[in-house]
Amino acid sequence: MHMTVGSAVFTATLYDNETVTAFKSMLPLTLKMTDLNSNEKYHHLPNHLPMDASKPGMVQTGDLKLYGSNSVVLFYKTFSTPYSYTPIGKVDDASGLAAALGAGDVTVTFELRR
Repeated sequence: MHMTVGSAVFTATLYDNETVTAFKSMLPLTLKMTDLNSNEKYHHLPNHLPMDASKPGMVQTGDLKLYGSNSVVLFYKTFSTPYSYTPIGKVDDASGLAAALGAGDVTVTFELRR
């Protein structure tokens, strides 16, 4: 999958699960993502996706996860967390991701590779 933030394009590897199958059916998708805690961007989808949440303990820079059944979360910092998420994918090379996403809300386009 490709993720575009402004002029920056990142490649992400998607996992193989029901959540990803449902997410892929929505692509291409352009989301206005809200900053939270200066370490993640999220967007509440209008539809609920299948979930199989677990507590990862740590999230890594570049993780793309589902929180609850409808919040897509893109993490741009590594930190420990007590929350549960369903994995969607991972940015292959997250260098420059935090700079591209910036400090405030941002628009991110998700699309399958051509």
